[in-house]
Amino acid sequence: MKQVNRAKLGIITGSGPEAGVDMWQKILAANKHMMQEGFQGDLDAPNVSIISEPQLGLSMELEKNDAIVWQNLARVAQQLATQVDYYAIACNTLNYYQPQLEALGLSAKLVSFGDVLKHKILTEGLTKVALLGSDSVTNLGTWSPYRQLKDVVQVEVPKADSGLHQLIYDVKTYGGAKTDIVARFTKLVDELEADVVLLACTELPLIPIQTHKQLMDVTELVAEEMVALSLA
Repeated sequence: MKQVNRAKLGIITGSGPEAGVDMWQKILAANKHMMQEGFQGDLDAPNVSIISEPQLGLSMELEKNDAIVWQNLARVAQQLATQVDYYAIACNTLNYYQPQLEALGLSAKLVSFGDVLKHKILTEGLTKVALLGSDSVTNLGTWSPYRQLKDVVQVEVPKADSGLHQLIYDVKTYGGAKTDIVARFTKLVDELEADVVLLACTELPLIPIQTHKQLMDVTELVAEEMVALSLA
């Protein structure tokens, strides 16, 4: 009976599929945290539907694959919207399509990575952040879902020869716990000037690094917003 009035949530994943699992886990954790003593078990978990589409993995080279990526994203969004009230895409890069998705007029509302992150930055009064993600994300150009961030905060991006884009590919292939991957990412983060580092790729939070910097997982922020909406 407790689920009757809760909004239903959806996750689109596939770029990569582990990112959808990660978002789901973070939704479950946020749900327990927000409900506190009100959480009594399975019946208090959110209703979550997930669609994993492998073709969305082409988003790593979005400029080259725009047509096929959008075709698949629009299809799964339309399918998922019949089952949920709110949905998120477990991929920072794919949030580039927010305007196109909203133009579809779906009954379900997209919880945008860009909107959630901008609200967090403004709420906390941050003045400088480092943005880590795929090349299309960090160049803050036409294809970046975070291109508007530079209007509200100073944004540091990794050096062109940082190897971050390849590192993301390696996490997809080998997992984040591989010793070499952890060492490479730790070095990259430690060389940044900003104290707040935005993990704007769903593979990056999967790398267990130790650092004195504040790592802000955008997926976690979106998961918290999804739960808040489901409980509203």
